[in-house]
Amino acid sequence: MSHTITIRLNKNLADWLAETARRTGVSQGKVVRDQLEKAKASVGSRPHMRWAGCTSGPKDLSIRKGFSKG
Repeated sequence: MSHTITIRLNKNLADWLAETARRTGVSQGKVVRDQLEKAKASVGSRPHMRWAGCTSGPKDLSIRKGFSKG
């Protein structure tokens, strides 16, 4: 089953899409579908990243007495 959508792109994205389609020799629709598939595949592939920046402590956790370089 096919589903059609209409989107508006700013000039920068439209230019990128046209150039990518021209360079690769595939349709603009295929480029968009491929990018959507990549985005779908990457969702949830790094669930641990939801904790990035949520901890507190020294900026360099490797700082231990007797092991620092400075």
